[in-house]
Amino acid sequence: MYVLVPDDPVFFAKFESLEEPLLRRLYLLHSAGLESDDERIIADAYDSWVQVLLKLPLWSQWHATDTSAEPAPGEPAGYTLHSADGTQLTTLHPIEVTAADLGHLTACLDLFAAAGRTRRAVPGRADAEEGADRSEREDALVDVFRRVMEVLLLPQPQRLLDTLRQVTRQGRTGSVTLPAEEETEYRRYCEDIVTILSSGDTFAYRSHRALYL
Repeated sequence: MYVLVPDDPVFFAKFESLEEPLLRRLYLLHSAGLESDDERIIADAYDSWVQVLLKLPLWSQWHATDTSAEPAPGEPAGYTLHSADGTQLTTLHPIEVTAADLGHLTACLDLFAAAGRTRRAVPGRADAEEGADRSEREDALVDVFRRVMEVLLLPQPQRLLDTLRQVTRQGRTGSVTLPAEEETEYRRYCEDIVTILSSGDTFAYRSHRALYL
C-alpha cells in the first residue's frame, strides 16, 4: 500500500525519535536472557521502523547529501509542488509500505500502551518503582508513537495519490502544479497531518501549520 508523506521535519523528527526507545527495550529484554513475545514484537517493530525510515523523503535527501551519491532507485522524485496560483507547497511523496510493517509497528504501540495502562493501574508503582520522570517519559513515548502511526494510517486522497504516484513513476523533476480540486484535497490532508502531530500545544500547532502555508 502507499502512504503520502510530506517533507515535514516535525513528522521526521517524531518518527526518528522512536529508534532509541525501541533499541533500549530490546536491550533490556535481551539482557534478561529470557525469550518472550514482547521481545519478538519489539524486534519486528524495529525492523519495520527501519524499512519505513529508509523510504522517508527527508531521510533520502539527508543520505544523498551526506554521501554525495546519486539517489537510489525507489527514492522520492526530486520535484517541487505548486498550487494552481503558483505558490510552492510542501511536497508530498507517495511511499510504498507493507501491511506487515504497519502491523508490526501497531502491535508494538499496543504493547507499550498496555504497559502504561498496567503501570497506572497499580497505585504508587510509578513513583515507588520507576520514578515519576520515567513514567512521564513512557507516556510521552506512547503519545509520539500513536501520532506517528495515525499519520501513516491516514486515509489517502485517491486523486492526489494517483497524480503523485504517476509523477514518481515517471521520475519527473522540476515543478508539478496541482489542479484546484487536488489542491483542496492536499490542503485538507496536510491540515489533518498537522492536527495529528501537533494538537494539544498551541505554539507547536501554529509553528507546524506555518510550514504548509
